[in-house]
Amino acid sequence: MDIGVVLQCTPPSSRVIELARLAETHGFSHVWTFDSHLLWQEPYVIYSQILAATRKVTVGPMVTNPATRDQTVTASVFATLNEMFGNRTICGIGRGDSAVRTLGEKPTTLATLRESVEVIRELGNGRSARVGDTEVRFPWAATSRLEVWVAGYGPKALALTGQVADGFILQLADPDITAWTIAKVRAAAEAAGRDPLSVKICVAAPAYVTDGSRAGLEHARDQCRWFGGMVGNHVADIVAKYGVGGDVPAALTDYIAGRQGYDYNQHGRAGNTHADFVPDEIVDRFCVIGTPDEQLARLWELEQLGVGQFAVYLQHDAKTTTLEAYGEQVLPRLNRQVTAIQAAGLT
Repeated sequence: MDIGVVLQCTPPSSRVIELARLAETHGFSHVWTFDSHLLWQEPYVIYSQILAATRKVTVGPMVTNPATRDQTVTASVFATLNEMFGNRTICGIGRGDSAVRTLGEKPTTLATLRESVEVIRELGNGRSARVGDTEVRFPWAATSRLEVWVAGYGPKALALTGQVADGFILQLADPDITAWTIAKVRAAAEAAGRDPLSVKICVAAPAYVTDGSRAGLEHARDQCRWFGGMVGNHVADIVAKYGVGGDVPAALTDYIAGRQGYDYNQHGRAGNTHADFVPDEIVDRFCVIGTPDEQLARLWELEQLGVGQFAVYLQHDAKTTTLEAYGEQVLPRLNRQVTAIQAAGLT
């Protein structure tokens, strides 16, 4: 399993770049960032500096969208970075949340998302794409290679992901919900004539390594509670469309009953007030909180479900210590466990 990290482009940008460099030092494979240009600094400018300061990590947004980013410009950015730094980019994309809602707009349609996935991938891989009635291509990007991964929760978004995406991003770490979403994605891929296992799976959630004490657990929960509020904002849209019960599991929808709205000025911020409705049970299910042993147990459970990458949201007060704990206590043991299983011929 790869381990990535998700950063906010919060000033100073030098700190974002330093965290990315530190993540690579500790063995992280991917550096993702939020993409919301009104709330934080412009990520694509920062990507060039992260790539220049590192040697191996793959860099990209979790996630961009087709509303605030023109699809051909997005593809050109990635192809240019690939030419500069050697095919080390990835494009996570969704319908749009904070980037569009802070402008008073709504997320795009799934049809627009589908078109953008296809256009960005074709152009980002040096091939031609049709935009409206025009066929376009970057004549200088023949060697560029780019995967496009889709983030979503609802049944229709999961179906689209299975049909067209290179990878699936699930922004929570609950094993039951993870299993349900992966099954939906893989079923859609198979129905579309694709190899279901060809769609890569990434689970992204806050991770907070604790010392095993009650006080440490409570502090970690408070630092990560914001994530349940952020997920609840997406879930509210799903409930509005599909209702409760039916095809969407109660494990995903029930907890938002006490939700009173969402303040994007506090988006992705530890200690924000709009996450007060999120109970400890949801924090424990959606996030990965606990000792290194408990972190490993959850990661192994996710890996057994087919998750190929766990991306650590690093929006709390233990950024560097989390990177260090993963680099020194979690990743080496995870790698040894996988190696032992492979040696035993069990995979």
